[in-house]
Amino acid sequence: QVQLVESGGGLVQAGGSLRLSCAASGIIFSSNVMAWFRQAPGTQREFIARISSGTGTSYAESVKGRFTISRDNAKNTVYLQMNSLKPEDTAVYYCAAQGRRPFILPRDYNYWGQGTQVTVSS
Repeated sequence: QVQLVESGGGLVQAGGSLRLSCAASGIIFSSNVMAWFRQAPGTQREFIARISSGTGTSYAESVKGRFTISRDNAKNTVYLQMNSLKPEDTAVYYCAAQGRRPFILPRDYNYWGQGTQVTVSS
């Protein structure tokens, strides 16, 4: 049984930072493409960042230079470091696993976490 458990969300002021974590079980973590998506109320789930089974990364333009995705294969965990947060970053953030090309749509991933709320106040 595959489980993805996100943590680290919360309330932060604009300009602040948060680090999200996603602990995975039930998959061969090291061989999986992992990603973060987010969804604000009334919007579609959008791609934020992904990391390959190696160290390759890709980011949405809206977060490039502010967010960093990383992984620790020994801990079966993927991280999202979010800096210089803006009110428009407010959303539920989801971890996704077992991605396939083109890696940027929700349907490209087989497994999802339950989400963690990030709220950025102005």
